[in-house]
Amino acid sequence: NSASLTALILIYLFSLFLFFLLLGILGEDALLPAPQNISILSTNMKHFLTWSPVIIQGETVRYSVEFQGEYEREYANESWIPICECSLITATVCNITEDISATVAYNLRVRANVGARRSEWGALRGFFNRITTSLTPPLMKVIADGYHLLVELEDMGPAFQFCVLYWKKGEPGAKEVSSVVHLDTMEAGPDYCVKAQTYVEAINRSSSFSQTQCVRAQGGTSMWLVTALISSAGFAVAALTLPFLTWKTSKIFQYSCCPIAVLPDTLKVSEPPTQLILCGSEEAEQCDLMVRVMPSEEVLRLWFQETL
Repeated sequence: NSASLTALILIYLFSLFLFFLLLGILGEDALLPAPQNISILSTNMKHFLTWSPVIIQGETVRYSVEFQGEYEREYANESWIPICECSLITATVCNITEDISATVAYNLRVRANVGARRSEWGALRGFFNRITTSLTPPLMKVIADGYHLLVELEDMGPAFQFCVLYWKKGEPGAKEVSSVVHLDTMEAGPDYCVKAQTYVEAINRSSSFSQTQCVRAQGGTSMWLVTALISSAGFAVAALTLPFLTWKTSKIFQYSCCPIAVLPDTLKVSEPPTQLILCGSEEAEQCDLMVRVMPSEEVLRLWFQETL
């Protein structure tokens, strides 16, 4: 029995020796637990790595994140690349969008740090490929600007394109455009409906369509008001100017077609006119009289000169 007890004591001491030896070999890394529940939230091509916090009483725990892409696995001896923006951070989330730049499978891992102590790496279960990102429809605002249909779409970044469908309510079929749009001229009366979806060429995927929004052309009322105002202004101008133009036109025709001329008394004939004998006729061999017929304008001019 004493021999057995001695053997058990020796085995126990040897186990303690191995434990402390292993602890010395591993260093202090094993003193911190590795981060758990590592996952990725990816929406609209924005990717975030998250994990559960490591709780160490009285200590501030910091975290470091690394990734490994297809190139690192196959051509760079399975090396890992640190994400500088997520080195020794206190948050339990890391934006990995800029580092996930190809549509390939990625490995990701996280390690906890407290001073000089570190944990083992906690790895993401499985691979992450950005093709699995969740795409949402764009925020959209539809406006009826007179007879024009305007569609405003949120700016989701340079990777996103938009497919917009619009149609006249109650009619089959829809027209498609593929950019921020100023759609065709609408007709007054019927409603026009619009819906949109996002498309990412890098992953060749589209989102579902947004909820349909319908508007009605507002140009009919506006054009009626404009027409009424212009007609009223034209009628007022015509009512004011037409009498004046009529009076002025009648005066012009009166003076041009039927001028009124008042002859002075000196030009009025009170007796029958004397027969004039023309020089050169047979009845007037001795003729000292020369008769010159003056135009009426010259007569009037001489009369005005005499009166002045």
